Amino acid sequence: MQQRTVKDVRELQEITIKTDTRDILSHATIQAEGLEDYFLIDIDAHVTESSFWNEIIDLIDNDVIRQMGQAMMMRPGTTTALLNTQPGTLYQHVFGRIPHQAVLAEAVDGSESHRFTELARRSMDAMGIDYQVVFPTPMLVLGMHPQEEIEAAIGRAYNRWLIERILPEDERIKGLLYLPFNSPEAAMDIVRDFGNAKGVIGFTVTCTRNRPVHHNQYMKLYAMIEETGKPLAFHSGFHWGDPSFLQLNRFISMHAISFVHYSLIHLTNWVINALPERFPKLKLVWVESGLAWIPFIMQRLDHEFMMRVCEAPNLKRLPSEYIREMYFTSQPLERSNMKLLEATFDAIKAGTQLLFASDWPHWDFDPPSSITTLPFLSEQEKRNILGLNAARLFNLEVKRMRPRAKDVLAARPGVA
Repeated sequence: MQQRTVKDVRELQEITIKTDTRDILSHATIQAEGLEDYFLIDIDAHVTESSFWNEIIDLIDNDVIRQMGQAMMMRPGTTTALLNTQPGTLYQHVFGRIPHQAVLAEAVDGSESHRFTELARRSMDAMGIDYQVVFPTPMLVLGMHPQEEIEAAIGRAYNRWLIERILPEDERIKGLLYLPFNSPEAAMDIVRDFGNAKGVIGFTVTCTRNRPVHHNQYMKLYAMIEETGKPLAFHSGFHWGDPSFLQLNRFISMHAISFVHYSLIHLTNWVINALPERFPKLKLVWVESGLAWIPFIMQRLDHEFMMRVCEAPNLKRLPSEYIREMYFTSQPLERSNMKLLEATFDAIKAGTQLLFASDWPHWDFDPPSSITTLPFLSEQEKRNILGLNAARLFNLEVKRMRPRAKDVLAARPGVA
């Protein structure tokens, strides 16, 4: 019997919350060696803001709410005072088997920059990213908070934390300001007070909420954003407390449907109520819903519109034509059926409208190779999706900002 030669192998260390980001992403760094002449922008990475929640609580303007939060944070085991999170149903980290989803507790020097800034640099360098746009994480469900004033206070404090402590430290990190959408006047205050801050390239509404985007109370807000020339992003999420999801008994079901559910509702209301006609220069970005749902809603709305034009009298074109002018982020990219994926890319004009997103450090993140390995894309389309589309949308200079992949690998002996 022929025997196999046993080669020396290095045993992989268990990934824990303390594992270095560069070790977790070492394979992505190896892949990045083949992308040295690409310009890359990551449109969706995340802050685990609960790791820095004391800092955010301390920046709440309202004295009473700030003192409430500070007192709650003093209680044993409290890490997200005032938030409406549901810790018992946080299944995204696969029941703890993917621990860095919950928190990155690796060692950092911290002498020259904020802890999060250093962590963000590590992920950018490891994946070969020139710019990275960061979103909050537990705050993605803040739109379901039963107290509107709490959402407004926390949202404003997070924005202050972002523009005062994080964005000034590294020009590679960019931010979209959190808009407390349940309070239109508070959202307008955010646009007015912080919209021109350094490093702010747009605004975001968390989709997980039950407020109709076409209500008249938001028209002044949209006009203000349109005047800035910066995009408005709708970042999706989930909330098991929403009555429409009470029938679901597995997180796999929740994750498959909920992120799409909220985007479907808000996009439908936006189009059918003719907001693209009312705000033609306002650029929309739909974040973290994948792509499979978009052809469905394009065809479905066109079908309904052609039979009931009277219910959308202000539309001058088919709903799908407005949708094709919107922007979408790639993550999580559904790759199980390449023919369907290729048709989806064609339907949404991906070559000009799709933006790469990693969703790091979440459990289902996608590296840049999720785009470069697609067989039906041209070289130019890959370059557009990985960075050039975003540079045009967010008015970012196309220039190399990252170190070379081989230098990142060389700094991690034994990893490659």
